[in-house]
Amino acid sequence: MSDILTQLAEVLEERKGASPDSSYVAKLYDKGLDAILKKIGEEATETVMAAKDGNREQIIYETADLWFHTLVLLAQQGLGPDDVLNELGRRFGISGIEEKAGRQNS
Repeated sequence: MSDILTQLAEVLEERKGASPDSSYVAKLYDKGLDAILKKIGEEATETVMAAKDGNREQIIYETADLWFHTLVLLAQQGLGPDDVLNELGRRFGISGIEEKAGRQNS
């Protein structure tokens, strides 16, 4: 599963040096953090709406858009999917209540 995330992260890194006219992602990078965050907000809202409608295919489609734009954010910030996967791995087997309490004590 993470192979596609790794491949996508590599493409997103390549787009950092591309002309804004050459790709959608390069254009997002050029517009900056606020434009990327706006897209994440839009995609999150569309994912919520798809879930409320109960449309499984639309949920998948919108979630893919949300994940994609989140990966753009990670790349823009010098992070990647492995950073998130490592954090999820760290949390695996820890109850949500314990994990949240640990964050509050930090």
